[in-house]
Parts: sequence; C-alpha cells; structure tokens
Amino acid sequence: MNAANDLNPAQLRSLLHFYADAGVEWLLEEEAVDRIAEFEAMRAARGMQAPRETAPAPQQATRPAPARQEQSRAAAPAPNVLPNVAIPDSQAVAEAEFAAGSARSLEELRTAMEAFNGCNLKTSARCLVFAAGNAKPSVMVIGAMPNADDDRDGQPFSGRQGTMLDRMLAGIGLDRADLLLSNVVPWRPPGTRPPSQREADICRPFIERQIALAEPNHLLILGNFAARFLLRSSDTIHQLRGEWREVAISGRTIPAFATLHPQDLVTAPVSKRLVWQDLLAFRAGLRA
Repeated sequence: MNAANDLNPAQLRSLLHFYADAGVEWLLEEEAVDRIAEFEAMRAARGMQAPRETAPAPQQATRPAPARQEQSRAAAPAPNVLPNVAIPDSQAVAEAEFAAGSARSLEELRTAMEAFNGCNLKTSARCLVFAAGNAKPSVMVIGAMPNADDDRDGQPFSGRQGTMLDRMLAGIGLDRADLLLSNVVPWRPPGTRPPSQREADICRPFIERQIALAEPNHLLILGNFAARFLLRSSDTIHQLRGEWREVAISGRTIPAFATLHPQDLVTAPVSKRLVWQDLLAFRAGLRA
C-alpha cells in the first residue's frame, strides 16, 4: 500500500475517484478511535450510565427472581433512538411534489432539484445529473439512474453506455442532440446499486415534471427499472419491451416504447438482435 504522502495530487485525485466509483463512503482514520469509550460518553451524557455492580448479600441469590427481572426491565428508561437519517420519511415525497410542481421550466426544475435535500442519494453522489438535450423534443429517452461516468461528467448517458446509445439511435436515424435524455433517478446510488422503492418514490415527482415540461410526443424507455417504474408494472423488461404502451403524465397520454438499456448491450452483446428489432418497431411507430 502506498502512503498518501508518496502520491502526487493527480494520483490522489484518481485514487479518490476510484474509491467514489466503487461506492466507498468512509475512510479509515489516521489513529484508532475508541468507539466503546465514545458510546459510554454518549450514555453518560443522556443519563444512561451503566449501574455499578454490588456484592450480593450473604443469604441473597446472586440472580434476581424472574419476576424481579421483568420489573427491572420495565422500569429501565427507554434508550433515546436516533432517527435513521439515511432513509427519508414520507414527508420527503410531499416536499418533492411541491418543489417539482412549483417549477415552470426545466431550468427552474433543475434549480429546485439542486436545492432539494430530501433524498439520501444526494449525499453520496458527486452531482445532480439532470436532463440534457432538446428542451422541446419529439422523443424523450429515459433510463434508470446515472452511472459512474454520468456522475463524473454531470451528463446522462456518458461514457461507454452513452457511445452504445448513440449507435442505437443512429441506426434508426436519430441523434441525441435532437432528443431529451434523462433518468428516473437523478443522483447516482452508491456503487450504482438499484434505487430502493423509497428513493424511487421521492424522485418520481421530478421525472414526471420533466416529462410534463418537455411535452415530448413519444417516450423511449430503457431498461428494466425505468420500464417498470414509468409503466407502473411488475413485469420484466422482456415482457414489456417491443410494444407501444401509454404513460399518463399531467393529463396527457404519451405513447411509450420500452427496450433494453445500452448497458445491457455492453455486458451482453447477444441482446443486440432483440434491441434492433425493438428499434425498428419504434421507428415505424414514429412514422405512423
């Protein structure tokens, strides 16, 4: 292992980026920390000092009777339970709905999302990955969540999966500059894990407001998570792909088409045949 003092700034920066991409959220301290002593100090501050042990009386049993044990447990003060700040409560959904509904343009929505602190994913992500491209598109492309490249560049569909998406679109005569690209979840989860249901619920008002403000004529939904989320279905992407469906947003019904995510093609090139069939059907629907 190399010591930090042996690395130059560029090497340190690369190392920290590597840790962030791997989902590392905590680093070891230079000196050991006595967590037991910290805990005892917290207990003392809350008036929860552990009782001192006393020697038993000569003719007294060292163990209390079962009834006395139950009484002592009932009489003991309940510990102060700290709220789990990593998982926002249901109020965060209402706050997200208010913030999203107050935006009258995509730029206002971006500002509102940058100021929003109700989703725990924001604390681990480098930046907000907001929609990019044509603000009034005919087609809006929606994936699941940012990956490490998106989180680094601040743009949806960056890196290798972005290159794959460009090839998919070019095959049916589309260019990303003419489209609006976005994700259901705008912050990268640690290690690019799937978002939890609570996290998705908090982010739903934001993606639905993006769709409402952009007013696309068609939606191209990429991947299992995004398809199940936007189509409100429990079916898998292989059951949802290849067919035109409808998504209702703010009183509008928008034709929607689901297929595999570009990352699926990167990891399993054999799936390109299925996606090509889907894209041909999608292009036919655009021309209908």
